[in-house]
Amino acid sequence: MDPPEPNRTPDSAGTSKADFLRDFQACFFAMRRLASFPWKFLEKDLESCKSSDLISDILKHTCLHPVCRTFPPSVRFRRMFLSELIRREAAGCEPLDELYDALAEVVGAEVAVEFYKSYFLPGGGAVSLLENAALISEGTTGLVTWEAALYLAEWALDHQQVFAGRTVLELGSGVGLAGVAICRSCSPSRYVFSDCHPRVLQKLRTNVQLNGLTSPAVGVEELDWTDATEGQLTRIGAETVIASDVVYDPGVANSLVALLGRILRSSSPDVFICSTVRNQETYSGFKQQLGQEGIEHQVLTGGVADVFPYNRDSSIELIKLYKQSK
Repeated sequence: MDPPEPNRTPDSAGTSKADFLRDFQACFFAMRRLASFPWKFLEKDLESCKSSDLISDILKHTCLHPVCRTFPPSVRFRRMFLSELIRREAAGCEPLDELYDALAEVVGAEVAVEFYKSYFLPGGGAVSLLENAALISEGTTGLVTWEAALYLAEWALDHQQVFAGRTVLELGSGVGLAGVAICRSCSPSRYVFSDCHPRVLQKLRTNVQLNGLTSPAVGVEELDWTDATEGQLTRIGAETVIASDVVYDPGVANSLVALLGRILRSSSPDVFICSTVRNQETYSGFKQQLGQEGIEHQVLTGGVADVFPYNRDSSIELIKLYKQSK
């Protein structure tokens, strides 16, 4: 059983109601584990006020929010969330009809293998993505959002100059979180999402469309790292290249490093790779392969703005790649 995630915002006396509702909403739409929600603020409010007003506000920011009507989290998650709210409400105040009405909506609803996760952007609006329930589905891990993509998106929001006015190529885009966030917030002149798995490409095109991104400024391409042609790379003409959570298997890393070597030799784009380090041996092997391919790397340190909810105890590293100096 996984340990509870730390709360995104400390439950202290200094936490405002607006901050609490924002963080609660972010956790809900990202479908974080219930243990990671800032429950203590609610508990203190129920103890002191004996009123369901805050629970009513929570409902307006979650299950009754317009984003939930259009891009709902999974039925199973909403059932668990509402049941937990009811449990906590019962211990502190009178029953709230809207809460039981919301639960009634999902009790008999069909459980699907696909659902939406949404991530709110600092400038307004949300990135909403259709994802799969299973971490590995249809022979790929590319149908869910991984933590390195969230970190990379936060880093991009802090370093918009790396993307503004540029042609950006994303390798192994998956469901598209980082790319959609960059397109919505960083003003690239052109953005090319890419992947090689047919089902991932289908889901990626769906998510690009869901978020209002259209060609020619935004495109989705099939790009197999083992047989990408020089013509395809030249036509894309990337000035910035990014990838996240693509270094998870030595065999995959081999083809990735070979492609990165070709990209860096043919032009001089800024290249950034963000990885969750799950297996140190695999990750060290990737870095060793970079050196053998004539690619130097620099680890980019420093924090990123706390924008999206995810487990910040994960070991995530962002590196910038260069052609090896002679």
